[in-house]
Amino acid sequence: MANRSDFAQQAMPYAPQLYSAALRMTRNPSDAEDLVQDTYVRAYRGFATFNEGTNLRAWLFRILTNTYINTYRAKQRRVQESDLADVEDLYLYKRISGMDVASRSAEDTLFELFTSDEVKRALEDLPESFRLPVLLADVEQFSYKEIAEMLDIPIGTVMSRLHRGRKAMQKALIEFATERGLLTRPEHTATDV
Repeated sequence: MANRSDFAQQAMPYAPQLYSAALRMTRNPSDAEDLVQDTYVRAYRGFATFNEGTNLRAWLFRILTNTYINTYRAKQRRVQESDLADVEDLYLYKRISGMDVASRSAEDTLFELFTSDEVKRALEDLPESFRLPVLLADVEQFSYKEIAEMLDIPIGTVMSRLHRGRKAMQKALIEFATERGLLTRPEHTATDV
């Protein structure tokens, strides 16, 4: 059990990381500040139940995520999820192969073409059920197990949502590149149908 008098010293260094994640979740600076404040209030109240020696950062992020889900998600209208199962990997990779690439991988070349705003917009446009796992895994570097615990879903669901979320981001980034003229639209042939 942790001592509340140590809370500020141990937990406050994580405030910038929590704010950054909260901003990505809420997409609004004042809502992100409120979310972080609510997270710290809940964490302080429950700090006596925190087991010292365990991962404080993961514990705080779980509180942040649960607070977001419980408070902010209910206020927003549900985002309509689209089924991404019909997006074929081969189709996406064919689009990437249309780029003029020397000896670098297509993925490295593709990501050099995008600004951080385009990547941020692709992440923010994801349905919430995909955005949170992608954010926690790829931005905050949590393990599948930690994400599963934070979101209270099975690890297999985390892996599925990460896969689908990453594919949706990849598709969005390919569309950005096509709009810029960096990729050519593939010609449809009888073999593509």
